[in-house]
Amino acid sequence: MPAALFISDLHLQSSHPRTSAAFLSFLEQHARSAQALYLLGDLFEYWAGDDDLADPFNARMTAAIRAVSDAGVHVYWIAGNRDFLVGSSFAAAAGATLLSEPHLATIAGQRVVLLHGDAECTNDLKYMEFRAMVRQSAWQQQFLAMPLAQRKAIIAGLRQNSRAQNGEKAMEIMDVTPEAVAQVFAEHASTVMIHGHTHRPALHRVDDTLRYVLPDWECDVEAPEQARGGWIAIDTAGTITRHALDGSVID
Repeated sequence: MPAALFISDLHLQSSHPRTSAAFLSFLEQHARSAQALYLLGDLFEYWAGDDDLADPFNARMTAAIRAVSDAGVHVYWIAGNRDFLVGSSFAAAAGATLLSEPHLATIAGQRVVLLHGDAECTNDLKYMEFRAMVRQSAWQQQFLAMPLAQRKAIIAGLRQNSRAQNGEKAMEIMDVTPEAVAQVFAEHASTVMIHGHTHRPALHRVDDTLRYVLPDWECDVEAPEQARGGWIAIDTAGTITRHALDGSVID
């Protein structure tokens, strides 16, 4: 039984049925056998507020997570840049515990610092300014007070602008910076980090630290061999492994 599994950046949406099916398969075949499941942000393509739980797609994905929790798995959630408006109603429906980030967890003897990763992209000044605004409780209260349809329209516009802006940015600007990563390591007295956000799955070894970057999931592609996805596992002995979409070990 794995001590913990970690996933992020699935960007679940009804228009990507194969990615959704892969997620449901992961929950059934792998997550149910773990002691804990950590969802490290951007599970959904967007989250307009917990009142959108009534949406059939959102309800189905949330119920699938709840089934894992009901099976005895501890489910934890860290918000991403797409679904930071997840709140207590979602947590209750999914059987998940909401965590602030960075979060330090001791798993099978490993001190692991967990985060989504967007807060460490400090060279992306425009995004950092936007992030600081939307993470304020006053902004969120004002936004969530709007009708759901209006919120979804605003989010659609923000997503379109983001795609246009990202196409003009250097890839390095949208990656985490070494200085921000080093600060997180130092503040939490940890030498192991797991995060997502960048869509650049890798294991980075710097000095005595290990930084694991989760893959994004995208199965709705023309060629099946181009499908992306996977997770990270920590077994009960504290060994960390990276897994491809088919479950095979990468390391």
